[in-house]
Amino acid sequence: MKATGIVVEYNPFHNGHLLHATESRKITGNDVLIAVMSGPFLQRGEPALVSKWERTRMALSAGVDVVIELPYAFATQHASNFALGAVTLLDAIGCEALCFGSEDGKEDTFIERIHWKNNNQDALDSQIKEFMKKGYSYPSSVAKSYEHLTTGLQALDLSQPNNMLGLQYVEAIKKQARTIKPYTILRKSSGYHEATLHTGKISSATSIRKAIFDGSLEKIKEHVPTSTYLQLQQYINTYHQFHQWENYWQLLQHLLITHSPLELREIYEIEEGIEYRLIEHARTSTSFHSFMKKVKTKRYTWTRIQRMLIHVLTHTKKEEIIDNPTPTYLRLLGMTQRGRAYLNAQKKNFSLPLISKVGRTEDPLLSTDLRAGFVYAMGIQNTSLQQQLMQADYTNPPIILP
Repeated sequence: MKATGIVVEYNPFHNGHLLHATESRKITGNDVLIAVMSGPFLQRGEPALVSKWERTRMALSAGVDVVIELPYAFATQHASNFALGAVTLLDAIGCEALCFGSEDGKEDTFIERIHWKNNNQDALDSQIKEFMKKGYSYPSSVAKSYEHLTTGLQALDLSQPNNMLGLQYVEAIKKQARTIKPYTILRKSSGYHEATLHTGKISSATSIRKAIFDGSLEKIKEHVPTSTYLQLQQYINTYHQFHQWENYWQLLQHLLITHSPLELREIYEIEEGIEYRLIEHARTSTSFHSFMKKVKTKRYTWTRIQRMLIHVLTHTKKEEIIDNPTPTYLRLLGMTQRGRAYLNAQKKNFSLPLISKVGRTEDPLLSTDLRAGFVYAMGIQNTSLQQQLMQADYTNPPIILP
């Protein structure tokens, strides 16, 4: 059995994801589809709408065969480390292909750009610094630098988030997993950041979440598979809420106000004196949204600040990330019967241990994952339900679907 890998968040799983899963299996011709999925907190520094267990069930119900968790230390990182962690896991579990969505839609464009980068790294780094001196954020500086220096290459718009992430996947494959072949499919219909539901049935996760928080699941019914819709209904019936940053505001405000600048400086990604700005505005803000509007600058993007704040919530220190640069395990969240057959047949060949049950652990990456799970559960207002979700990492076995 041959496996194709995809890297996902499924926040929530929607029709675009269904197309991606279906096309990934089709264009690679492989038997098994394996998803590396972020856990409770996501790459843009946000809590997932619903828990990783519900998102795993959504994935398995719609064509994915195996779901493994991308550890917190990579799931909440900038694009290059996010991609490096995900590709390492896909390689460890035996994937022969990785298929990602992009606004470009051509693998050769990404491969050409990485080949150019490998021969021009010094010039690229220098140009990025020049743009950052002008006040641009790091992602904008990278996109502008490529545009400025690669006039003779095929066009690749790196201001588009899926293109940028795709470039990081291809680079990670070249560095870490040379036997994996990259594939990409063209992203269709709604743009990544589009905030309104598309007139067709493929809409962005951003617009779907906005519609949900505007008050009605009914609005999104045509934009997600039936299995997703039913899973979202079940979550709201069980927990009486979805997760969003405002659920964590009082906890975050307390942490920012009660920690000194020196203590905050130990937290991963907090640097350049921004700890003073965080403390100052935490004292005068009445909501997470109002706080973010005060803190955001041209240099510090909304996403970058949110990632800092996730690390404040989870008390993740710099050394916890820096001292653990690669994944050390494969955390199994769920599988279909076809996925189960693949794991049974191939697990002796995996280069990392496969974990299906969590107990006491000395692995620092897994310890951080468990801590993140506890913090995520604190966003639930009902205390008994909160405790139930806090224990899920220990009590929930991998989900198995037909």
